[in-house]
Amino acid sequence: MHHFDFFNVSDDALARAKAHAKMAAEKAAHVPDIPLTTPLRPVQQVAVIGAGTMGSGIAMSLANMGVNVLLVDADAPSLQRGLQRVKDNYATSLKRGKLTQSDMDKCLGLIQGTVQMTNIQNADMVIEAVYEDMGLKQSIFRQLDEVCKPGAILATNTSGLDVDQIAAVTQRPQDVVGAHFFSPAHVMRLLEVVRGAATSNDVIATLMDLGRRMGKISVLAKIYPGFIGNALFRNYTREAHFLVEDGALPHEVDAALTRFGYAMGIFVVHDMGGNDVGLQTRKAQMATRPNDRRWNDLIVKLCDMGRLGQKSGKGWYRYEAGDRTPHRDPELEKFIVEESARIGLTRRIISETEIIKRCLYGMINEGAKLLEQGIALRPSDIDITYLTGYGFPARQGGPMYIADKIGLPQVLADIEKFYSEYGVWWQPASLLQKLVKNGQSFADLQH
Repeated sequence: MHHFDFFNVSDDALARAKAHAKMAAEKAAHVPDIPLTTPLRPVQQVAVIGAGTMGSGIAMSLANMGVNVLLVDADAPSLQRGLQRVKDNYATSLKRGKLTQSDMDKCLGLIQGTVQMTNIQNADMVIEAVYEDMGLKQSIFRQLDEVCKPGAILATNTSGLDVDQIAAVTQRPQDVVGAHFFSPAHVMRLLEVVRGAATSNDVIATLMDLGRRMGKISVLAKIYPGFIGNALFRNYTREAHFLVEDGALPHEVDAALTRFGYAMGIFVVHDMGGNDVGLQTRKAQMATRPNDRRWNDLIVKLCDMGRLGQKSGKGWYRYEAGDRTPHRDPELEKFIVEESARIGLTRRIISETEIIKRCLYGMINEGAKLLEQGIALRPSDIDITYLTGYGFPARQGGPMYIADKIGLPQVLADIEKFYSEYGVWWQPASLLQKLVKNGQSFADLQH
């Protein structure tokens, strides 16, 4: 059994990983069943619904490419905060020499605000960017259906909701599409374009082209909880949390991940974003989730203790006032050790290699399930999603790419071992088993 080195990448391997990323970015733009000659719908006027961080970032992305934007929020103070955020962001770029005063004035001139939904009747496209709540999004789409002109593209910026359920409340499901922007939207280079059951080809083609013109990489996904990106990410975070219960400490997990090539480890990321992100959803799910598998609720307990992350001075780490450097916190580590005992786990020393395998192989296995179901078009689409939207180490080339480098028989053997030890989360993807049986790799599925 050969030993794969997760931590040292040769110059030659780095060059190959870079070439793979370039290929993946080019491939992502091509959707096999949508001809390149498909006429695009016009996108001169765009309305963005919701003036929060997401909406204002999307408005900037559009203004930067010369599109007129109407930023809409039902609440006047929120609208003003959103418009102010846009101004502040441009002012920062100006100060850093990233754009000129005349560019800034031009962009600001393209963004108007309104609290009247009826003002969007001339929009060629609407991008809804409100809070991730199905009922709220459906009520907005009912309004859009009434006020928007025929042929307007109705896009929802969701990170994982079922786009078909949103389309179902309208009389025009063919015009509804998912547009998952990443935050901050005027900086992040990934756009997941989500195809509903009824979404028309020209809507997909127009949105993918819009992403490209924004300087982003557009990747097509079908409907699935979390689409491509968050579907894999769930597996990554889950195992990181289990590793902490099994015997690793947050700084040890993070150290292995940064040695692998991530800019920062998962627990530093949690503390940066806030441990309370998605807390309500999580608490709601706790009541109804299946009990045939292990769950992890450490992050909920941290929130209950007021350890929200950097913003509260402590989370998985502790922080000095005015400083973002994470420091180990004996109080938190003592809590983790006590939790392991409380749930009946005997803590053990966990190697860096095991940390990487468990965080990475869950993603690879999930990626295989997405390919099997046609959620992602090709392995390289998963890789480019991860390289551009989730900080996957560029030198490692992406989860599906590295799986081939390690060797699928080796990856499957480890996944089967984890399955026998940890149960249902590790059920091997049948596509992975099939590839190994046929002596094939993910690269053989590229088209």
